[in-house]
Amino acid sequence: MGFRYIGAKTQIVESVVDHIAEIVGKSGRIADIMCGTGAVSAALRNRGYQVIANDVMTYSYHHARVRLGFTCPPQFSGIKQFVKKFTPHNAPQDLYPLSHYETVLRALNNVPEEHGYFWREFSPAGAPNNGGQPRNYFAPHNASKIDAIRSWIGRFRKQKLTNEMEHSLLTHDIVMAANDVANIAGTYGHYLSKMVERAKAPIVLTPTQIILRNDASRHRVYQARAEDIASQLTCDLCYVDPPYMKRQYAANYHVLETLGRGDEPEAIGVSGLRPWRDQYSNFCTKTKIRDSFRKMINDMECPDFLVSYSEDGLLSVEDLKKLFSEFGKVKVHAITNKRFKSNNSSLAPVLTEYLFHLQKS
Repeated sequence: MGFRYIGAKTQIVESVVDHIAEIVGKSGRIADIMCGTGAVSAALRNRGYQVIANDVMTYSYHHARVRLGFTCPPQFSGIKQFVKKFTPHNAPQDLYPLSHYETVLRALNNVPEEHGYFWREFSPAGAPNNGGQPRNYFAPHNASKIDAIRSWIGRFRKQKLTNEMEHSLLTHDIVMAANDVANIAGTYGHYLSKMVERAKAPIVLTPTQIILRNDASRHRVYQARAEDIASQLTCDLCYVDPPYMKRQYAANYHVLETLGRGDEPEAIGVSGLRPWRDQYSNFCTKTKIRDSFRKMINDMECPDFLVSYSEDGLLSVEDLKKLFSEFGKVKVHAITNKRFKSNNSSLAPVLTEYLFHLQKS
């Protein structure tokens, strides 16, 4: 499984954490205030930092909980009967016994398909409620499997058969698995007209490599806009990885947000967008980004900020240096990163990611 998100920091995460260590040393409280995939939060936890993770997107909230919240393997003690029911009687004996978590995923992979919301709204075999043409996001067998799996995940939660961490883990897993077989070029702004080979492969939930450290109580995960929650946070450094393009995450990843929320919103228009304005980001518009940065920096009790920003961003390096200089001393470091491309564009395969270190005066 892999994260197919605009601006994901998976490739440069260690470099980012190295810079954080240069600023604050080997310990401290770090806010990852737009945590996205949670990759930086996970790396910070692994290095012994106390982490505050936040994002406005629900699927990101679950990613972060999984990255920061486990101290021991999940037991899933409330759904043993479900596991027994959907474990094949002729299942081969594994060389090493499966964990409780692995047996749950095997059972979920075996549940019968259901023709539900995803099959109706996001597969070519469906008939959208708005009367439009069928959408080609998922092969019919995958859409109906997603419907079945998320139905069971929802039942577990409603009947309190899974705890909050177990629910976040299963939600994280279905988001990742669906992303692997989605018939898209890179985002969910629209689907591909023809079903590509990757999207025809059957969806499979696979185990997430969970970080197990006896420190989960030290970390916090929130779901809010960065500029809104800033006044509630106190930390030694705030790492900021904002959207840098006009494309709104809430619109471009609406399908994953629906998986994260476990709901069935009205699917609007040709692309089947969910109502998403409640997660609109001011960092995606030139007219509002500066004020949002100012509010976040002003309101947070934090001496140092480290801001990631791409050369493709709405604001130039000089624009950002001028903005951050209103608050203190600014240093800039450049990192080369592989470019995220959602189509066969002619853009260069690499781009420069800038790290702005603001030391507030």
